[in-house]
Amino acid sequence: MSIKYKRVIIKLSGEALAGKEGHGINPPEIRKVAEELKDVYDLGVEIAIVVGGGNMWRGEAGAQMGMERAQADYIGMLGTIMNALALQDNLENVGVPTRVQTSIEMRQIAEPYIRRKATRHLEKHRVVIFAGGTGSPYFSTDTTAALRASEINADVILMAKNGVDGIYSADPNVDPDAEKYQSLTHLDVINKGLHVMDTTASSLSMDNDIPLVVFNMNEHGNIKKVVLGENIGTTVEGK
Repeated sequence: MSIKYKRVIIKLSGEALAGKEGHGINPPEIRKVAEELKDVYDLGVEIAIVVGGGNMWRGEAGAQMGMERAQADYIGMLGTIMNALALQDNLENVGVPTRVQTSIEMRQIAEPYIRRKATRHLEKHRVVIFAGGTGSPYFSTDTTAALRASEINADVILMAKNGVDGIYSADPNVDPDAEKYQSLTHLDVINKGLHVMDTTASSLSMDNDIPLVVFNMNEHGNIKKVVLGENIGTTVEGK
């Protein structure tokens, strides 16, 4: 079985852990995600995960309600740490060794983010979950995924979407004429304003030549299919 991507960063949205509820942590949903990840882990792939926190809190929404943006973003970062710990527990329960590394130091519950240590964990075949975003306000977890992928020399960023099977010219849930793209460049994503990642994340991925694959998380086995090189979703690479 030929593996296309040996070391991957998987970007999981907080909503992927919430299920149909759309908010909070849904244990059965996290269990499903953990089992999908185990299938990929068993192939020998080195897996790092960046978790979002949208199921808990969105800093941008808090700022719109009058909260100071930096403070609102820090609350969101704490939400990603809660998600990371829940995911870690489920991965360990299905036999996958993990380490959570946080960009905001919380020594009692997780390691601080140290690039060389993260790389060593991957080499020892442990899944590393990056939590706390970049540790700075005004940056999204998409940007965190692009940054960490650059730092650990990941082969690809796998962006697992809730119910959307790739990148479209418009929101397919709203516009029935929206066109699905099979492949794009990072510059296409920026110039067309496709909002797959924020522009900071897209620019960082482009500058460091890191491919991005956007696919539907809700279809069983999709992460494994992408890692094995099956042409699903939308691939973004090159300038």
